[in-house]
Amino acid sequence: MPDIEDLQETYPGAGTFKFGDSAELSARLIQLVRDGRKRATCGALRDFEDEPEAMPVVGRTDICAYWDGTPALVIKTTSVEQIRFCDVTEKMALAEGEDDSLLGWRKGHKAYFRRNGGWDPEMMLVFEHFELVEDLDGRAL
Repeated sequence: MPDIEDLQETYPGAGTFKFGDSAELSARLIQLVRDGRKRATCGALRDFEDEPEAMPVVGRTDICAYWDGTPALVIKTTSVEQIRFCDVTEKMALAEGEDDSLLGWRKGHKAYFRRNGGWDPEMMLVFEHFELVEDLDGRAL
């Protein structure tokens, strides 16, 4: 399995990130990407203020790491938009692949944001759609 430095040579300009806020959630979200269910993600806009380089950029590839920092996937951003939590559509929520309804998405993400700095129905999100470029578990796409 390639390490982060090797991948950054293969994918110049790639950032590195982790899904979720725990090892268990991270592993579940990585598996959803592998299964083809998860093709979007979102984060609180406030989280990008201290790390503007982490803001997704259309066309850029990024390396998704397991919780321990080992590279798991390479994704390419296909669209990015800023949207209020309360304005996320069912189509957007379903693209995240974590829930079967907008209501389920809202419940799970409300809890996530409360654990990670606070939640407000009008909070701004960065919503990113992506495609899987490489599964680093040995299966190139």
